[in-house]
Amino acid sequence: MQTVKEILARKGGNALFSIAPDTNVGDALLFMVEKNIGALIVIDKGNIVGILSERDFARAAVTISGGWSTLPVSGMMTTQVFYVMPDDTIDQCMGLMTNKRVRHLPVLDNNVPIGMISIGDVVNAVISEQKKTIDQLERYIRGG
Repeated sequence: MQTVKEILARKGGNALFSIAPDTNVGDALLFMVEKNIGALIVIDKGNIVGILSERDFARAAVTISGGWSTLPVSGMMTTQVFYVMPDDTIDQCMGLMTNKRVRHLPVLDNNVPIGMISIGDVVNAVISEQKKTIDQLERYIRGG
């Protein structure tokens, strides 16, 4: 079973993109576009205080009648943050994402944020695991 640590390694290391809670929404969205990511961890004084995702923005922008780009992300971010550890399995991540209805999970190592995984990362890992199993079963059936 693959672990979060393996997912992060496949993504190219422990890339962690974060912003401060007083960052304006317009700048945060531009940063997300620049990095081609769907969410940012919001960190204040070394602590995770929230996540700003495309979904958070879409929901908030509908209720705000203009001027949203200069608002601080603290007014749009999700403050209940669920996270995983490097040794957690894909199944644990999938269960947490499904039960809590979240698409992004920060990865903490000794209470320090080291990266983030998305539902896409988890789905790709599951597909990879299934492909390995199918290949092994086909070799077994053929007598190899």
